Amino acid sequence: MSQMLSTLQPDFAARFARLVEARREADSDVAGQVAEILRRVKARGDAALVEYTQRFDDYALAEDADWSIPREACEAAYKALDGELRDALELAAARIRAYHEAQLPENRDYVDAAGVRLGAIWRPVDAAGLYVPGGRAAYPSSLLMNAIPARVAGVERLAITTPTPHGAVNPLVLAAAHIAGVDEIWRIGGAQAVGALAYGTKRIRAVDVITGPGNAWVAEAKRQLYGVVGIDMVAGPSEILVIADAQNDPDWIAADLLSQAEHDPTSQSVLITDDAAFARQVEDCVELQISQLATGKTARASWDAHGVIIVVNDLAGEAPALADRLAAEHVELAVDQPETLLHKIRHAGSVFLGRMTPEAVGDYVAGPNHVLPTGRRARFSSGLSVLDFMKRTSFLGLDDASFAQVGPAAATLARAEGLPAHARSVELRIK
Repeated sequence: MSQMLSTLQPDFAARFARLVEARREADSDVAGQVAEILRRVKARGDAALVEYTQRFDDYALAEDADWSIPREACEAAYKALDGELRDALELAAARIRAYHEAQLPENRDYVDAAGVRLGAIWRPVDAAGLYVPGGRAAYPSSLLMNAIPARVAGVERLAITTPTPHGAVNPLVLAAAHIAGVDEIWRIGGAQAVGALAYGTKRIRAVDVITGPGNAWVAEAKRQLYGVVGIDMVAGPSEILVIADAQNDPDWIAADLLSQAEHDPTSQSVLITDDAAFARQVEDCVELQISQLATGKTARASWDAHGVIIVVNDLAGEAPALADRLAAEHVELAVDQPETLLHKIRHAGSVFLGRMTPEAVGDYVAGPNHVLPTGRRARFSSGLSVLDFMKRTSFLGLDDASFAQVGPAAATLARAEGLPAHARSVELRIK
């Protein structure tokens, strides 16, 4: 049973604060285990990968053919797909590609009023590593959401790591890899795969950026390796916030809440509404739907431990402030005028406008990326984009006239900071 809160409760502020501050992510034990895995991968390379893959996936990396999945297998998986499913993947890929092509930044090159030439050039990284889960969450949609922006950015080498427990391969993941044009697929998972991509081994060349979802060990490995490589984000358990009035079908809202609860027992689903009777209806619908879900055991664990329903007096007046404190990964605005709330909410990974825009559409075919900040990180970070696979190099150029305008000030500031060599490099050029 979910937790029911009301802003009329005298202890609401304290209870909501506990909700905001609750952490559903890796503990220190995971951090220590990951540090040891990364240390061994860095020191022993492929030998460590063989040991960890045998231990965790019950799969032997013996001959070269055991390590990777060839492109021909990906093409065969694509051709073997049911036509409707293949069309759905192609539609998703096309929409994701179009949305991310519109994100490509423009180079700048101009001369300012002082005559100084200024600008910046955007370039892709050379290689990107994409982590694709293979356990509880083996999702071709995540592969498309990670690989396509990298390709749009211009990344030349895309290397995937994905666990294949007992040697089993998900054909949908292979088909998605074919659509996205992935270069390499390695049969390695967990923190050890992230370490291999970051450090490189005899078989697996290092990459510049690592993106993609994973379990607590994968997320912690990315956190520890940031700086060795770039990462998209440290992702935690999925979450959804639905802001809904009583004009909604409670079955729809219940299904939206469960769309995240079924991901993992640590996922969180929150409803904010201004109608207590509607809140109880949604709660009843959640209970009924959980009993009918193939993923009901996971959804039940999530809903009972982390599900929350909040009843407010004034939806438009109170919900935005609560939403900003939660800074949720997904925010649904199931109201008549979602635009009003959209512009009041500052912190959200992605916002879904209106009653006919369930978060699940965004997971697959809408176009915007579904790799989004969790754990209140939407306060300071954004979803995956082409910019995660690019870097900007600034440039500037001066001639005699423009140097005469700005050079003396640079020398003055250098002297003030106690850096005489800086000052002298400027002063020698002053005529």
